[in-house]
Amino acid sequence: MNKELERLQAYPFQKLASLLKGTPTKSRDKAIALTIGEPKHNPPDFVLKFFQDPKKLSEALGSYPATRGLKSLRDSIAQFLGKRYDLKSSVDSERQILPVNGTREALFAIAQCVVSNKSDGLVLMPNPFYQIYEGAGILAGSNPYFINCFEDTNFQPNFEKVDESIWAKCELLYICTPGNPSGAVIPLSVMKHLIQLSDEHNFVIISDECYSEIYHREASPPPSILEACDSLNRGSYKNCLVFNSLSKRSNLPGLRSGFVAGDAELIEKFLLYRTYHGSAMPLHHQFVSELAWADEDHVIQNRSLYREKVSEIIKILGTVLSVPRPECGFFLWPKTPGSDTQFSLDLFKQTNTKILPGSFLSRNTSEGNPGKNRVRLALVHSLGECKEAAIRIRQFMNNQ
Repeated sequence: MNKELERLQAYPFQKLASLLKGTPTKSRDKAIALTIGEPKHNPPDFVLKFFQDPKKLSEALGSYPATRGLKSLRDSIAQFLGKRYDLKSSVDSERQILPVNGTREALFAIAQCVVSNKSDGLVLMPNPFYQIYEGAGILAGSNPYFINCFEDTNFQPNFEKVDESIWAKCELLYICTPGNPSGAVIPLSVMKHLIQLSDEHNFVIISDECYSEIYHREASPPPSILEACDSLNRGSYKNCLVFNSLSKRSNLPGLRSGFVAGDAELIEKFLLYRTYHGSAMPLHHQFVSELAWADEDHVIQNRSLYREKVSEIIKILGTVLSVPRPECGFFLWPKTPGSDTQFSLDLFKQTNTKILPGSFLSRNTSEGNPGKNRVRLALVHSLGECKEAAIRIRQFMNNQ
């Protein structure tokens, strides 16, 4: 048995289940869960139509897929990236793009390729964070190092507090922009600084950008690490990889479709790993993914729905809680008046509403725990259901 498995913590939703286990709710209202970031908006019609075509499905199911993916899919992704970020040098679909089965598995797998098992090696990540980062680093034989995201830095990682000796040991840096859970966006200038540090210390930057298409100011889309490279005339994207998917952008979490783009040398090594790992995307998923990356109309509509929900829910909750307005994404990250776990437990008892304690998404550090006394609310359900949950929380607060 891999001894590193003993170092893994329970996943946040397992922790929540343990917290609520055996706790009856006094409310007769229907259960509402704002816990998991699983989009509930309708998927695009063209995706559903494809899966209703028996001829196309039969053709797709009758062949083994190649790990490198269809050229037409890679071309569609390259065109999306070039247009979305106005890149001066186009991304090479042959060498700089690799389809993956959603970002989750790929974010985990890339650490197994990059980390060298040095005893003092480090995998750096934001705190709070998507839990896959920590698990990936640990199971690759490395050690996680947490970069705190407190409110005084607008919930962005405080890279300035990372000592030079830490950067020297860094083999892989995970960033998440827009951030989970805060929706904070890392500015282009900071990305350029990270690229400079990568050059100095030879570490790989993994930019998780799966919330990049859910932004609340239509004229201000968040930047990408590819855009930062492009502005530095680094068409090689050396030591930089971006990860994105259709789960949030296109409301297709069950499709398990995403991509990795960037440094061709890293992509080639990752392709080799994935060939042995058996990580090829099914052909029918590739066909519909090609269509989804090429269409923006459904994404604009999706953004509009999230934008409305964020504004409406902040109006309701802002009277009883401190709720920062996120730049992007569909999470809210309000501050609780006391313990985040007790708040979540009491809210469930009184209202049959589940939310996720912030401390389940973060770790204790010498500077404190940036998830402590905060909760994450995932606004993935309909506007009506999200408003009902927010009203329950407001009533709960008013009854305290």
